[in-house]
Amino acid sequence: MKSSGIFSARPISQAPATPSLNDTPSPARSSFALAGRSMTLDPRTHAVRGDLADLRLADRVFAPHYAAPMAVILTQDASLREAAAADAAEIAQLMAGDTFEVLELAGMNAWGLAPAQGLVGYILADAIGPRA
Repeated sequence: MKSSGIFSARPISQAPATPSLNDTPSPARSSFALAGRSMTLDPRTHAVRGDLADLRLADRVFAPHYAAPMAVILTQDASLREAAAADAAEIAQLMAGDTFEVLELAGMNAWGLAPAQGLVGYILADAIGPRA
């Protein structure tokens, strides 16, 4: 599998700047520094793409954007697909009542994780019901 070229981040401590006479001291803060290449994670089982990653993976991969998963209950059966296209290969069949963790809603599709199956993919947004 090709590396995504995305870098991982690790927290570092940063001492406050030396205050001048007019400054009030600020407490030490935590920031992030690039620490080499990201781990290579299987995008079929880890919600990471070139533009977006699951917030729970932030300690392992660096991405331009992170999303916190929103757990929802499916109101109807849904095909979990590899891509957003309607003719994309089906990975699994999800059933009404299953939980799906949405990371992105775009157009008619939702991208996220089906936790019971441990698989990442796209479903039709029409299948999404109330939050779990």
